Amino acid sequence: MSRIANKPVELLEGVKVTLVGDSVTIKGNLGSLTHNLHTLIGARHEGGTIKVKARDGSKKANALAGTSRELIENMVIGVSQGFERKLEIIGVGYRAQVQGKTLNLSLGYSHPVEFSIPEEVRIETPSQTEIVVKGIDKQKVGQVAADIRAFRRPEPYKGKGIRYANEIVRRKEAKKS
Repeated sequence: MSRIANKPVELLEGVKVTLVGDSVTIKGNLGSLTHNLHTLIGARHEGGTIKVKARDGSKKANALAGTSRELIENMVIGVSQGFERKLEIIGVGYRAQVQGKTLNLSLGYSHPVEFSIPEEVRIETPSQTEIVVKGIDKQKVGQVAADIRAFRRPEPYKGKGIRYANEIVRRKEAKKS
């Protein structure tokens, strides 16, 4: 069996769990998330933990058990603490601004780029060159951050573009004439 699936998911303070059939619902002070388990996976709520187990010994069931356990743990962390990804904008004249449910980006194109913010995610711009994506669903926060970064990826010569806060961009040497 998966070693990850053997480890129980510890429930944090103020988190409520509801198991109905193959559906796991987790409620916390930031919101509520639901995940439907695969038919090969079972989950039990014991005291302050959730245990995930494969219903048979197949390779697929073991892999899905570990994945499901991690998804449930991310849900517990998300509804209690939340997730965030920070992006930096580097380049002369490149800037970002939130207006209502739209993120306006000026990235050196002939037109401004407008990104509509999904309902489950909040975006803040503490400065014109910083973007903070926050939410309770780790997958959606990461996907929105990746979609914003895709508008202008960091280029390898000057490093201009949108990058994650801790990302290291390998720089190339310019051509010599």
